[in-house]
Parts: sequence; structure tokens; C-alpha cells
Amino acid sequence: MSDGDEVGAVHADGDGQRCGFIAVIGAPNAGKSTLVNAMVGAKVSIVSHKVQTTRVPVRGIANVGNSQLVFIDTPGLFAPKKRLDTAMVEAAWGGARDADFVVLVIDAARGIDAEVESILTKLHDVKLPRIAVLNKVDKLTDKSKLLELATAVQEKAAFEHVFMLSATDGDGVEDLKRYLADKMPAGPWHYPEDDLTDAPLRLLAAEITREKIFHRLHDEVPYSSTVETTQWTERKDGSVRIEQTIFVARDGQKAIMLGKGGTTIKQVSMDSRRELQEILERPVHLFLFVKVRQNWQDDPERYREMGLELPKK
Repeated sequence: MSDGDEVGAVHADGDGQRCGFIAVIGAPNAGKSTLVNAMVGAKVSIVSHKVQTTRVPVRGIANVGNSQLVFIDTPGLFAPKKRLDTAMVEAAWGGARDADFVVLVIDAARGIDAEVESILTKLHDVKLPRIAVLNKVDKLTDKSKLLELATAVQEKAAFEHVFMLSATDGDGVEDLKRYLADKMPAGPWHYPEDDLTDAPLRLLAAEITREKIFHRLHDEVPYSSTVETTQWTERKDGSVRIEQTIFVARDGQKAIMLGKGGTTIKQVSMDSRRELQEILERPVHLFLFVKVRQNWQDDPERYREMGLELPKK
């Protein structure tokens, strides 16, 4: 993990080094976060079977030979309906335009639906080298359809290459990494070689808890909530005390989040603490609080905490 202090100063005098930023874009639930985690070889982005789990662009770092690959896991691209939706989509396209390379991830089982069609159309305005990845090929019973899909994708947007893989199984991931490593521009590495992400630990911890909320709760509640790490205290015994506030929009959502007798929030806390201890490799004391903030999706401070910009109405 990096605090960002050494960015740009690492391997500055390296010979033959390459480094580039790769925007990973796609429709919701195409498997972008799973692919980024597989490429990095560690969990840097939260994953859920529900759509629109990723809200902020998360950077994952992988080193292949002399190349450093900085993957930008972006929120899913869809037709926004709410203010937060708009901020997420703007962040995703912003990540694509600011990168050196674009990877479009497509759920092979879903094929080219309306959302993918819209993305392919808008990609014409992004003047960057790009490839397409047909993900979740393990879910296709009729593999003959893959070639048809690859041809259709190539016809709709000029891709340098179309890969077919399964991010969940890891099948084809190494081939993609080697391909991207050769495509990175020459230049010094941006991050220390042991770093896996540039996300601050406070943000990563909040995202882990938000993931557990998605796993435990259903319907609107996960989408109407956000998590903020409000306190991070390093203790003398080597453990860390973390306090987080979960903001929801209504009193009824607070009751659901807490659960009968506090059972739901206790389970979320246990799930989150267990994973945080694995990531931090030390004991974690996690305390969760639930507060109602009706207009949090219009609060600039909440957006800044998530690394997003509050869009104009």
C-alpha cells in the first residue's frame, strides 16, 4: 500500500522500463473488479454479484518484467438516473480518457446488449489504443458463439485485439498481462514495486465494509448507503482501532441495516473485520455506527470522501 509520497520517484533511472495507466471499463457486473484483482494478484477492489458495486476508480498495480501496469478499475457504465449515478459514470469516462490504454470488459454470456452497444458507440470519441476482453467464458456452454461475438465486437469498434478469458478462473489472465506489458509506453515506474494499490487504507477499509453490506443486504439499502472511515488509531500493541459511519437515507433503512437486536450490523462488522485483519496482517478492532442523513447523495463532503466530484444538477 502506498501513501503516494514516492510517486514519480521510483525507478527514475531504470533502463528499458515501461509504465502505463490502463482504464478497465464496461457495463455493470461485467467482471471488471474481478479482472483487476486477478491481474494484480490480490484484492484491491471490492466485488459483488450485484450491479454498480464499484463507485470510485480504484488503482491496482502489477509488475511484469520491466513493465509496471496501473489498472484503473472504474464504475460500471450505464444510463444514470440519480446524481450519484452521474458522478460514477463521469468518473469512469474520465478514467478512460486520462489513461494510456483502454480495456473494455464484456460479459460473454450477455453479449452485446443495449449498455454495451452504447459504450462501443462512445468509445469512438476516446482516441486511445484499446482492446476488448470477453469475460466469463466459463459460463458459456456453446463456445462456438465466442468467435461470432468477437467478430461482432471488432466490427463495432476498432480494437487492437480481442481476448477471451475467465477472470474468476484465471484462465487467459496471464496472456492478457503479458500483452499489456509490451504495450506500455517507455518510462520510469510510478510506484514502489511492492505496492498493490494507491488507495488510502481508510478508503480501502470503508470499501471492504461496503462490500459486506452488499453481501448481507438486498434491494435498495446497499445503494442508498455509504461508508466513511471516521477514525483510525494505531495502538501500542500493534493492533488498529477503526471507527466507521454508515450513512443511510431513511429511518427505515437504518432499522434494516441494524437488523433485529443488531444482528445484521454485527454480522457485517464481523465479516469486515475478518477481511481487514487478513489485509493488514494484524488485529483489528472495528466499530460501526449507523446514521440517517437524508440528503447524503447531495452532500459534497460525502463525494469528496468517495473520491468523486459532485455533478451539477
